[in-house]
Amino acid sequence: MTLEEFNSLAVAEAVEALRPCLDVDRWIHAVADGRPYTDVESCVAAARQVAHPLRPAEIEAALAHHPRIGERSKGGSAEARHSRREQAGLGEADADVEQRLAAGNAAYEERFGRVFLIRAAGRSHREILDELERRLEQDPDDELAETGEQLEQIAALRLEGLLR
Repeated sequence: MTLEEFNSLAVAEAVEALRPCLDVDRWIHAVADGRPYTDVESCVAAARQVAHPLRPAEIEAALAHHPRIGERSKGGSAEARHSRREQAGLGEADADVEQRLAAGNAAYEERFGRVFLIRAAGRSHREILDELERRLEQDPDDELAETGEQLEQIAALRLEGLLR
């Protein structure tokens, strides 16, 4: 959809268009209510501003739509399609990296009680593994904040993709 089309949607339609970008009602309604936007960049900038910082409960709710890194999202939802497209750019991982990602995902879930989330776009499997291993060492509060920042980056990329 174009920015002009997005700007002209009814509020309910805009809300539904935004939900797959970041399923946080506060963010969705702020972005929808901020219309009309003059260009995609100003829309994405406004979306980044209203998202930051995401609250802990918002982060936990938004994570429900994200699969583990290295696992392909199933289903036909917009969130699943976004996730498959984002992880498709990673290509194939070698067996060692794939095994270490799976073990790291399990260790992360054990330590933090949620899936590991990272913006996959523009990163290799090796870079993701390095980040996973680094983030496993973080303080839980710092890690929660970093997870929120990753969600914000993903939302901005998805919103930009929606409007181009």
